[in-house]
Amino acid sequence: MANIFDLFKQISKENNAPSGPVTHIVAGLGNPGAKYAQTRHNAGFMALDYIEEKYNFKTNKVKFKSLVGETTFAGKRVLFMRPQTFMNLSGEAIREAADFYKIPSDNIVIIYDDVSFDPGTMRIKRKGSAGGHNGIKNIILQLDTDVFPRIKLGVGIKPKDYDMVDWVLGKLPPDTHKDFFSTLEKTPEALELIISGNLDKAMNQFN
Repeated sequence: MANIFDLFKQISKENNAPSGPVTHIVAGLGNPGAKYAQTRHNAGFMALDYIEEKYNFKTNKVKFKSLVGETTFAGKRVLFMRPQTFMNLSGEAIREAADFYKIPSDNIVIIYDDVSFDPGTMRIKRKGSAGGHNGIKNIILQLDTDVFPRIKLGVGIKPKDYDMVDWVLGKLPPDTHKDFFSTLEKTPEALELIISGNLDKAMNQFN
């Protein structure tokens, strides 16, 4: 019987987590399908893998052209999203969710790959241009603003003679895995600071 009571206590603990309307959106960017798994462009999806594992939830419901999951994160009710539109139309999915929950852009955090930095590098920004990233370009277009926090994950600087599409759809070489995955492990902590309203602290700590 003790095991049954322990199970009920665990269920009760989970159900008593703070609830209420969604106040924040976190979107990890990538392309759907096994073909694109573990590619540079799917760094946002991979970051969500770490966050979901740490906080024990899943983005497995289909909504807003995405796989989504809701959970309480840093004391806020947060919708986590993996847009399934393919990278170049990521903004369509995010705009649908933002319109539905009436979320302001500064409560929308985007996690994505950046080819300006080596693996192991994280950059957090409050706003800014797309910097050539088509997913961010579409988000700016759909939200009609570039003011939204973002966590950029370095995936390697593209060689000058390398095609951009081939580069971002390629996989990280094994000798960069340690640095890259160590950065993914830091993503939940950085995101906690951002969601809790400490964006400046996050930038100071992780940039």
